[in-house]
Amino acid sequence: MTTGSITTTIATASLQHAGNLVCGIGWLALFDARHHDPLVPRANAAQHKWRRMLREEKAVTRSTINYVARGGARMRYFANDSSRDTVVLDARPMDIDDAVAGQAGLDREGFALVPHRSAVVDFADSAQVADVHPQEIADLITQITGADLVVVNGTGVRRFAERSAQSGALDNSRPARFAHVDVSDSTAAQFSARSLPEGRPAPRRAAHYNVWRALSAAPQDVPLALCDSRSVSPEDLLPADAIFDRDGVEVWSFEGLVVAHSPAHRWHWFRDLGRDEVIVFKTHDSDPARAHCVPHVAFDDPDCAANTPPRASIEMRAIAYWF
Repeated sequence: MTTGSITTTIATASLQHAGNLVCGIGWLALFDARHHDPLVPRANAAQHKWRRMLREEKAVTRSTINYVARGGARMRYFANDSSRDTVVLDARPMDIDDAVAGQAGLDREGFALVPHRSAVVDFADSAQVADVHPQEIADLITQITGADLVVVNGTGVRRFAERSAQSGALDNSRPARFAHVDVSDSTAAQFSARSLPEGRPAPRRAAHYNVWRALSAAPQDVPLALCDSRSVSPEDLLPADAIFDRDGVEVWSFEGLVVAHSPAHRWHWFRDLGRDEVIVFKTHDSDPARAHCVPHVAFDDPDCAANTPPRASIEMRAIAYWF
């Protein structure tokens, strides 16, 4: 392989559950097309027309962000049995700005909305997802970051809003209801080293990315809020233990970060997502000149009707390397 060529590697390491844990003219066409999604029943056409008008007119949504309290003991949270969590919540009403595609950047705010059409027909088919989706995500991250190597860990985590019968029925399938960052700096360094293929030199930069796709049709009742990385201070990020459990047994754990409130935080969200677009956001970047990490959390959209179908989504995780 010639020097400087881009290589993409798919890893199927045990990191598959890690974490509870551009756009231009083409985007305009996608924005218009997604409001005519054939998956959206025509009976809901009036509601979706109203939601589109709301998107155009309402720049800020007020909702509750579940932070954690400062000053207590180190917290623990579990992927499946949340009754064992020791997280102490500090719920705060916050303004959440409607993010606009193309106006947020991975290296500035730490997140972006990116058009991406997957060849996966049925995301409930785990075999199909495993065969197709990791390579798609590796190609996407390579394209939008220019990385020399991208390693995708696992085959995705599907999550469902609490009103869904599938929420909690699958491994690690509930929405994350407190603000967090999947990995601490020390965990990110360990994962970067563990996922680097043998024989590769030490990278000059490594960055961890989440790729979040809504599988349910718009609107999403429990969307994802993302905090502008530039508004976050180190003292807002509290080390905690992320524990992966099955049937009451602690399988493995690592250090993540939970987030304490600051009035400086600037929260954003992308309203009414379609299946052919993804939110890409960072959970770590070793380059101090770029956005470092993005706290994120599921929240309730106060403008959603009570009978809105519960949100379903899939997350993929990737590590990008530059040599």
